[in-house]
Amino acid sequence: MKKTVEFFFDVGSPASYVAWTQLATLAERTGAEIIFKPMLLGGVFKATGNQSPAMIPTKARYMMMDLQRAADHYQTPFSFNPYFPVNTLTLMRGAVAFLDTPRFHDYITAIFTALWVNENNMTTTEGVSEVLSSAGFDPAEVLALCEQDAVKARLKEITNEAIAHHVFGAPTFFVGNDMYFGQDRLDFVERALQ
Repeated sequence: MKKTVEFFFDVGSPASYVAWTQLATLAERTGAEIIFKPMLLGGVFKATGNQSPAMIPTKARYMMMDLQRAADHYQTPFSFNPYFPVNTLTLMRGAVAFLDTPRFHDYITAIFTALWVNENNMTTTEGVSEVLSSAGFDPAEVLALCEQDAVKARLKEITNEAIAHHVFGAPTFFVGNDMYFGQDRLDFVERALQ
């Protein structure tokens, strides 16, 4: 049976971005398949009574430092987005819309890079449209997909699945029934796969 890692994430989570940059090499080293699970982190926070560490000043200072350490360790570009926190509802609907298509990785790469490398303003339709257009997407088509009932329902379904599995933040990984939380637990994920 093929080894798998479920990756519950929200593009508005900088820790999800840092973890995402390492998934391709993790899969290559372990032979595991990454199963992407785009969820709405705000919905998870609401259901679990959790909140972003960025809302607590002492945690926020540490988180910024720790994320930069992780990015430096992985030698991946990272810049904290000045528009954070970003309402990611439309962005995550887009992730769900492309989830089972060949363009999923193009979409996720464009959005993560815009948010956590290029510091784009993704709080406006204009900002999102500019990023999508630059990545070769038709912004009007993508935004129309985000309004489809099936896309909305699937994002709710994956978010509810996360809640049912006791996910409280992003990124969260599952190897079998074992849960690992945070970009700083990738080594634990890799050991579980081996």
